[in-house]
Amino acid sequence: MSAPPAPPHPQPEELEVAEEPPAAAGGVGNDKVLAAAQHIVKSLATSKNAADDMIRILSGFDHRFSSITTDLFPSPSPSSGAGPTPPPPPPPRGAFEAAERLIRQWDATPELLVFEGPEGDVADYLEAVDVAVDQLLSGVGAAAADAEAEAAGVVVQLAMARMEEELRHLMVRHAVPLDASGLFCSLRRLSLESMDDLDTSSEFDPITPHSLEGGPDTARSASLVGNPFDDQVFDLVRPEAIDDLRSIAQRMDRAGYASELEQVYCGVRRDLLDECLAVLGVERLSIDEVQRMEWKLLNDKMKKWVHGVKTVVHSLLTGERRICDQVLAVSDELRDECFVESTKGCIMQILNFGDAVAVCSRSPEKLSRILDMYEALAEVIPELKELFFGNSGNDVICDLEGVLERLGDAVKGTLLEFGKVLQQESSRRPMMAGEIHPMTRYVMNYLRLLVVYSDTLDKLLGDDSAGDVDHSDTHRGGDDEEEYLESLSPLGRHLVKLISYLEANLEEKSKLYEDGALQCIFSMNNILYIVQKVKDSELGRILGDHWIRRRRGKIRQNSKNYLRISWTKVLSFLKDDAHGGRSGSGSGSGNSSRIKEKFKNFNLAFDEIYRSQTLWKVPDPQLREELKISISENVIPAYRAFLGRYGSLVDSGRNSGRYIKYTPEDLENQLSDLFEGSLGPANHSRRR
Repeated sequence: MSAPPAPPHPQPEELEVAEEPPAAAGGVGNDKVLAAAQHIVKSLATSKNAADDMIRILSGFDHRFSSITTDLFPSPSPSSGAGPTPPPPPPPRGAFEAAERLIRQWDATPELLVFEGPEGDVADYLEAVDVAVDQLLSGVGAAAADAEAEAAGVVVQLAMARMEEELRHLMVRHAVPLDASGLFCSLRRLSLESMDDLDTSSEFDPITPHSLEGGPDTARSASLVGNPFDDQVFDLVRPEAIDDLRSIAQRMDRAGYASELEQVYCGVRRDLLDECLAVLGVERLSIDEVQRMEWKLLNDKMKKWVHGVKTVVHSLLTGERRICDQVLAVSDELRDECFVESTKGCIMQILNFGDAVAVCSRSPEKLSRILDMYEALAEVIPELKELFFGNSGNDVICDLEGVLERLGDAVKGTLLEFGKVLQQESSRRPMMAGEIHPMTRYVMNYLRLLVVYSDTLDKLLGDDSAGDVDHSDTHRGGDDEEEYLESLSPLGRHLVKLISYLEANLEEKSKLYEDGALQCIFSMNNILYIVQKVKDSELGRILGDHWIRRRRGKIRQNSKNYLRISWTKVLSFLKDDAHGGRSGSGSGSGNSSRIKEKFKNFNLAFDEIYRSQTLWKVPDPQLREELKISISENVIPAYRAFLGRYGSLVDSGRNSGRYIKYTPEDLENQLSDLFEGSLGPANHSRRR
């Protein structure tokens, strides 16, 4: 669409320069010649150096031009220390009329845009605006406004209205939309690799609906997924539009329309950043909406928030600051204010969600997400401090740091709540086979996930956790244990406390079993699981070998207790007594009867253990094998010796198979079935 035809540039006769007699060097004609020359220099020169060169060339033709002032390019910023810029001289006669005609011509065609037309039309219009502004400013400070100043004010007002519209249109037309294709792919990876999508361990629900059985340190897989925008600074305005935008901004500021410039600029940029937030999935939500949200939906929004914060700051705001500095280069104060005002809504929307999460009810499943949010915000604050300046910028930084502190409080509060839940969890249904309790699986996988945040948690917990540690182990261990606790990091001390809560809870749950031997199996299974989870992860580095040795000692003690409780009675039937004699060659029918009774009782006791303990489960193959070896080393030699000593008293009589039911090999085979959690006995060969 073509612009209306612009009037021809003013000719020398219109400027009334040629009509002045050359001899009137010091009169009115001389003033007009100098004014015209100064106007030409100012219009054509692009810098202070260029103006100096032009004046030097003109002076070579006529010495009168050497008196032209070179102060044509004042500093754009009041911070430079320069004094107030003096009003420019009025433009030559006829120049303002020509400028007014062009400005009014464009005003009569509001459907057309100057900056959509040829470059020549743009240059002509900007030159006309400069002339009108010069005319207006040249009357600043006059005793009374005259008709010329009034006319200039009207023309400048018309020009500035168009400048506003042209600025708005250019920014919208040349806006670069945020490409969401790569982003959504990345967010999909976020949802697939997050904490709550790990393998579920079934039955334990008192703490959270989500279980955390999975590979080591996978909680932050979402956080470690590469952000496709991390290393890319977005220019949300096409570079080719920057010069035109800057030209408009300079003229609006010079004409005294800085507030209108700020209003238009900030309004457009604010709307564009809001659209970017929508693409990133960061919604405008109230605290009530966040608090009422189901965890699955809230979890998804927290992940997008973490992703969005990093993208907004690393890419969008950095690019936005660059655009602001380029377009509004005319004034440091203006560009700082505009950057803060145009981005404040975006920042506040981010912070409002962070605040809402920080005051939500505490529940363990939220902890890693809150930590992700805390770390994301802590990561970007230094960069934001470099982007925001001035008092209004300081206010934004204070708001950011306030939300960061509240998120940190939420982390500590959630950890405290987690400890309370561990202490108060009181499910009464025992694990029938004595296997690992779902609570143990949950807690240990949860703690393994938390250690990925060890630096952050050490900072947040500080030395506060030292005073909260359960010192029951310390009292039993003496000074060495106290020294051990003092050697730990703040997170290490807190982990010791949480695991001690778990161990105390498991000890109470072991008492749900009436069989003391099964209590030992349950304790061994769970303590070993705890040890393995510590040893095979960063927990081992934090808690150290001392902690692991203490727990292995508990496993050995439980193993001894198991052997004593389960097999002492069985082995008692294989011992000599005062009535049994010491010979297997026959000592009367009474002695034979007592030996038969011993074999019979041994068989009954062994069969009872076999029936029950084949149903018990020891998941760890090494512990299971070690237990079987310990049992065999205690039972098989004793049985073989007893059978060798007294077997002839029973084997020579009738129905000897009722008493000597097993060979030593049969017993060995039977013992191999223990702790497999099988529903029925294996078909091992037995002596008939």
